[in-house]
Amino acid sequence: MRKNEPVTSATRQPETPPAALPPRLIATDLDGTLLRDDKSVSPRTVAALAAAEEAGIEVFFVTGRPARWMDVVSDHVHGHGLAIVGNGAAVVDLHGGPGAHRFVKVRDLAPQNALDAVRLLREAVPGTVYAVEQTYGFHQEPDYPPLHMETPDNLAPAEEVLLPGGVAEGEPVLKILAYHPTIDPDAFLTLARLAVGDRATVTRSSPSALLELSGPGVSKASTLALCCAERGIAPEEVVAFGDMPNDVEMLTWAGRSYAMGNAHPDAVAAASGRTTANNEDGVAVVIERLLAERL
Repeated sequence: MRKNEPVTSATRQPETPPAALPPRLIATDLDGTLLRDDKSVSPRTVAALAAAEEAGIEVFFVTGRPARWMDVVSDHVHGHGLAIVGNGAAVVDLHGGPGAHRFVKVRDLAPQNALDAVRLLREAVPGTVYAVEQTYGFHQEPDYPPLHMETPDNLAPAEEVLLPGGVAEGEPVLKILAYHPTIDPDAFLTLARLAVGDRATVTRSSPSALLELSGPGVSKASTLALCCAERGIAPEEVVAFGDMPNDVEMLTWAGRSYAMGNAHPDAVAAASGRTTANNEDGVAVVIERLLAERL
């Protein structure tokens, strides 16, 4: 889920939304948001996250990444140790360390829904190729490009993977990845949402024409809302950060939200505030200000 290329830019200090309840939870996207373009977490951001936890504010990483790609932040988990992955398709406990995460909650994409979505999108946008993301497995079609720097468990048409008796049987499907080599990414997203309808939630987090299809109603926002409800935390007590269309629902749901200086226009429109770019530690800038307000 690379999201490095800036869509817009800003170097000014954050635009602060109207005063709200003191924050009890910070929800932050990773790529293009918390992480710098080199996929590192800056020392300033590490210090800000630790200070927030010390102040009693829970920090949730909320990402489109699969659980197996969470090593990049596993050293910065505090307190509860939970992260929302796969655009809300799962909640994982990262306390076990790299490769030893535990799935706490899974909101999967039903096989028939997945098959319907694959068929409908392939009909609507010929040339679409797919990969299938499960809790642990990853399968892709032969023509799917090497976007994820990993070797798939299986090379086969998505329909073969998803059909009863296929290699995906017996393990939850978290999302389908749909790629097209030539179409405009935003146009692809619009066409896919029209074609798939209510069979799946369709979003994107990549600068390329790569879409992510999850179960109906599954999003970063809906899973974050479940986690917050379990803790008695209201939306008004949540501060969220993001940069791409897959963050829109979360940025809209949270009481206070910030689009990064490098954010997609849809994220900017959804957020109640704006901060600096990911390479300028925009998340840390806001956290520092929030903590200063508590003094």
